[in-house]
Amino acid sequence: MDSKLFETPFGVDPDDPILELPKVSLHDHLDGGLRPQTIIDLAAEVGHELPATDAEALRRWFSESANSGDLPRYLETFDHTIAVMQTAEGLTRVAREWALDQVADGVFYAEARWAPEQHVQQGLSMDEAVEAVQRGLDEADAIAADNGRFIRTGQIITAMRHADNSLAVAELALRHRDRGVVGFDIAGAEDGFPPTDHLAAFDLLHRECFPVTIHAGEAAGVESIHAAVQICHAQRIGHGVRLIDDMQFTGDNGSGSLGRLAAWILDHQVPLELCPSSNLQTGAATSIEDHPITRFKELGYAITVNPDNRLMSATSMTREMRLLVDRAGWQQPDLEWATVNALGAAFLPHDARNRFLDDLVIPGFERLDL
Repeated sequence: MDSKLFETPFGVDPDDPILELPKVSLHDHLDGGLRPQTIIDLAAEVGHELPATDAEALRRWFSESANSGDLPRYLETFDHTIAVMQTAEGLTRVAREWALDQVADGVFYAEARWAPEQHVQQGLSMDEAVEAVQRGLDEADAIAADNGRFIRTGQIITAMRHADNSLAVAELALRHRDRGVVGFDIAGAEDGFPPTDHLAAFDLLHRECFPVTIHAGEAAGVESIHAAVQICHAQRIGHGVRLIDDMQFTGDNGSGSLGRLAAWILDHQVPLELCPSSNLQTGAATSIEDHPITRFKELGYAITVNPDNRLMSATSMTREMRLLVDRAGWQQPDLEWATVNALGAAFLPHDARNRFLDDLVIPGFERLDL
């Protein structure tokens, strides 16, 4: 067992009051949140060659590759993390540490998003992979409790949108819905692979009353958001930053009008899982200062703040919030608004959401003054 249970997230001041705020992380990929030393350890066990074998050097390589502007190099980062997540033991360790790192970041509820079909190269079945990840998450819950901390986690099972396996992955999610799996997603290249290609999976999940979030509105435009929400029954949108394209703003005061979809998303308070730093890396936004998340917040959208891939973006929930405070003018009430939205959108029972709001979120924000 790694003795470094609750390390301050990379790049975060340990005295930053934001670190102490209660947080909800809805869009956080398991294969994008590994500890560098864990990658090195697991790579040695499975014989996988890495671009660096020192933890700090490897951390820099991941960050530099993700910020390179070169898509093949960015995608290569996931080749390395997925390669070391092909055994039950590796998946369990990664999941355990993923959740413990959430605890260290002040997160009390986190959904681990990952694609089991990418983790069967060494003979695991998808069911065995899901069970291995759940063991790690359960271990982290127990470790946190033993140390006077708290974390609740759930798995979001993801199908790859360029593959033809989404129905089987949806059935996998349903098999494990009472054993840790709380939702379903599709991920991967958006352009050329619309969510409607996977309508059979989404129709099944809709009939079975199973929660769905869909990556949309990042690489692809407004049409991908429309298909996700209006055709594929998504309760949340993964990213959704391109919804800004369905809005027109004119005049010095920034007034404008909303397109039909933008208005519908606002009126129905469809949650947007926005990931500021990641959106910059993928070109979906140009800067933190001008990121659409702030305009969405001002208009009253159900925005949430998320890290996406903590290793590749060298980030965390605390860092994402700090960037918005320092560079986009956010204040504590804005962070609380986003956290309440995230809790309301969490794939949790209604009574649990209410309990966490009363016991954790409201008192947690009342205790601190940024």
